[in-house]
Amino acid sequence: MKSMHGEPKIWLCALGLSVGLVMTVLLLALIIVRGVEVFWPKDVVQLTLRPVKAGGSPEIIAGEIRKHQVRRDASSAADVEEWLVFMGNKDAYGQTFRYVDLNRVTRMERPLELIVADRLEYGKAIFRPLSLKLADGKEINVGAAGFDGVLNRLIEEGNGRRIQIKHIEKDLIGDINHRMLKLDNSLKAFKVEPDAREQRLNDVTARKKSLQSDYEKLAAEAAALRLRQKADVLMYSLVTGETRSQAVGEILDCYRPNQLGLLGKTGWFFRNGWEFLSGEPRESNTEGGIFPAIFGTFVMTLIMSVLVTPFGVIAAIYLREYARQGLVVRAVRISVNNLAGVPSIVFGVFGLGFFVYTVGTTVDQLFFSSSLPTPTFGTGGILWSAFTLALLTLPVVIVASEEALGAVPRGVREAALACGASKWQTIQRVVLPCALPGILTGVILSMARGAGEVAPLMLVGVVKLAPSLPVDLIPPFAHAERKFMHLGFHIFDLGFQSPDSEAAKPMVFATTMLLILLVITLNLAAILLRNRLRKRYALNMF
Repeated sequence: MKSMHGEPKIWLCALGLSVGLVMTVLLLALIIVRGVEVFWPKDVVQLTLRPVKAGGSPEIIAGEIRKHQVRRDASSAADVEEWLVFMGNKDAYGQTFRYVDLNRVTRMERPLELIVADRLEYGKAIFRPLSLKLADGKEINVGAAGFDGVLNRLIEEGNGRRIQIKHIEKDLIGDINHRMLKLDNSLKAFKVEPDAREQRLNDVTARKKSLQSDYEKLAAEAAALRLRQKADVLMYSLVTGETRSQAVGEILDCYRPNQLGLLGKTGWFFRNGWEFLSGEPRESNTEGGIFPAIFGTFVMTLIMSVLVTPFGVIAAIYLREYARQGLVVRAVRISVNNLAGVPSIVFGVFGLGFFVYTVGTTVDQLFFSSSLPTPTFGTGGILWSAFTLALLTLPVVIVASEEALGAVPRGVREAALACGASKWQTIQRVVLPCALPGILTGVILSMARGAGEVAPLMLVGVVKLAPSLPVDLIPPFAHAERKFMHLGFHIFDLGFQSPDSEAAKPMVFATTMLLILLVITLNLAAILLRNRLRKRYALNMF
């Protein structure tokens, strides 16, 4: 008769695994559902509310119902049902969200004429259009044929001009400013005889004058485009009856949600998703997209992986293949394992003190003295962030690489040595290829941890809003000294630093979903590469 003593423990382990899997699946499902619903266009309801005081006038509001909840009224000790309504029009109401007691609702409608417009400032607006006042003096009333077509055409033209303005101000004028700064710095570093310096000063002055002329032309062109953005005006009325105006050039897009069918809403769903992925943040990061954060996270993780892999593998090779096993090596291994448990903020403090204040300041004094006292590398940036996270994840790569090297059969080493190969040739051409899948496992784990870390980055380079990407079209194209945005810090900023918590909450779920997808994508790419290498260098043991 077989012993049954171990079976309860096996079932207990299976139960723990099942609970963990269920919790993970439920958490991912919550994030995905709440993240995806951000992009789905919702119907706009118009609510007529009973006056609070007897004899008062009914109140009318319009908006999207975002949440239904039941709360306990402290005064009456009764349950109160209420809706959280997104009203938009922050410039008119001063707030975008409002809780509405269902007992006050006397009428609910879905007017077909209501428009939801996404604007550059003050977020979304919900209104009834009245007329369009064009730049040539014509006025088109809302009842005229083709009103929506003219409005959409003007919005598209405004978006095109906005792209032109961005290209002029960020690329062309940015390049001119960069070149003028280089001329000023070159003049500071120019140390020769007074006559030669005067000639150099004249040359620099002439070149700066030419650049200034180009700058003024571009600035005038951008100013003309900005003026044209405000020429066409949309007149509209709120549901309260107030009449307001809005420059069409400051509207990003608009639609009538109550007229959209399933196909129309699906189209807007993908359009909103693309805007979220490719756009830049607005309104304290509660509106717009998160492309700078995606780009910054990807570039920082890539640089970190490139930095940590060779150092981790070299250290593992030395500890496993060359170091004499003894007390010192055991102490080093224990130290490496302990480093993996050090809080990440400690690495951030070390990165700030060593990389930023020590190495960065030294680099500025040696190579960028003409720019001082303005620091170039003596302040936080994406390079120092990547170095800091490389130190943070280095123990993981060392341990995984050492285990992978130790797993290579001893007979393979002996066979290579018997064929006349040196120890380094054996390691380079036999051991490393066989251990490469295990080494990549450590790199994958380090990428997963590094991509999600936030605390050290807050000290060494991450910011709430970065005006420029670390890689652009301005020479030298890659700017390792620039600060950057990160998806993890973006989530923290939205969740805990946003002035409008209700508006930020949907963006938190959407950004979290995207961060998880980015980490999964990076890991899958590394796993596929590892599997290919494993098949290529698989050992035939027979």
